[in-house]
Amino acid sequence: MVRKETTSEQAIRAISELWELLTDEQKTTMQQCISVRSYKKNEIVYSEHQLAENLLCVVEGKVKIYREGIGGRNQIMRMISSVGYFGYRAYFAGERYVTNAMAFEPATICSFPMQVIEDIARENNRLAFFFIHRLAYDLGEADERTVNLTQKHIRGRLAENLLFLKDNYGLEADGATISVYLSREDLASLSNMTTANAIRTLSSFAAERVIAIDGRKIKIIDEERLRRISKIG
Repeated sequence: MVRKETTSEQAIRAISELWELLTDEQKTTMQQCISVRSYKKNEIVYSEHQLAENLLCVVEGKVKIYREGIGGRNQIMRMISSVGYFGYRAYFAGERYVTNAMAFEPATICSFPMQVIEDIARENNRLAFFFIHRLAYDLGEADERTVNLTQKHIRGRLAENLLFLKDNYGLEADGATISVYLSREDLASLSNMTTANAIRTLSSFAAERVIAIDGRKIKIIDEERLRRISKIG
């Protein structure tokens, strides 16, 4: 099946929450510099140490943000789905990217030059607070994940991340299957554990009838117990 190219008008409709904060003149400026691009699965969006020059937003699909660890082992920091903004923190901090971004599945991403965003934010307080709010939310979420990934047992970490995926990406029509299919390696990376430990823990959850596994599909059978495991850690 051929993916239909997303136009700039469709991308603008997708980012309506941001767009509604702009004046007519600012909308015209943004419309003149918008770029929309489709990415294949596993295609790099940006790389560590690259200059942070654009505000990026997922219009369709999903993107994973990760860092390369020791021995080539990657650590997934977060997953971005539509409509998710990313790539701007490093610019505001005056840094190059400290992470990598990769299309987790076929994705469409729109981008705007950060210099244009900065210029508009300097005269538009509502846009400035839009990014302050998002940065504050992301920082709080990162702090919570850091504590959980360093203090919880592997069962608690994996349970928490299954719930994180469920809460962020929803469930399929059956009301139980998580609507994102991660490889065992990606799930392990997201949970800060080895792939072998992730496989063993998933198998343990399945044996206990907490979840059911069908390839990369994970169905939550007993969400209450999964939440207890996550809380106990």
